[in-house]
Amino acid sequence: MTLHADKPRLDPAALRELTRSGEGPRLLDVRTPGEFRTAHIPGSYNVPLDTLREHRAELLNHLDEDVILVCRSGARAAQAEQALAEGGLPNLRVLDGGVMAWESAGGPLTRGPARWDLERQVRLVAGSLVLVTGAAGLFVPGLHLIGTAVGAGLTVAALTNTCAMGMLLSKLPYNRGPRTDLDTVVAALRDAP
Repeated sequence: MTLHADKPRLDPAALRELTRSGEGPRLLDVRTPGEFRTAHIPGSYNVPLDTLREHRAELLNHLDEDVILVCRSGARAAQAEQALAEGGLPNLRVLDGGVMAWESAGGPLTRGPARWDLERQVRLVAGSLVLVTGAAGLFVPGLHLIGTAVGAGLTVAALTNTCAMGMLLSKLPYNRGPRTDLDTVVAALRDAP
């Protein structure tokens, strides 16, 4: 639950209208650098959720106007909203539906090399674990319980809107991409008009 439940999320059409003049709100994309590099909203700053949480106080000094938080679907952006709101930043909104909704609504994206998003990677790993341990469980008693544990983990992920497997996969070099340099982000935030 976010601290600003009374503040409605921003839909892609409203964000397009705000950014049309080029003087819109600051866009913080809290996805991994790899995801950001694959596709992001032009003008957005990449501050991965873990980096945002770790350096929240430093970032708050440079976020004095409206801030729109963006991720793939809105879940990580909501977590970032809560972290920044706890630090005292009141002017936060989350892009409803994230980059997926932005793209579906025809919003422009800056594209880099294609890669699988984290949700797809989680489906591959979880499905593979269930398939392999289920089949191998026919020959090795008890091995099928690994698939049961994966199913339980996915259920908890859905109920809590967090995903431990996704967080682990985001740490892989493939997903990290170029490391986010906080000094560069802070300088860009400070120097932006």
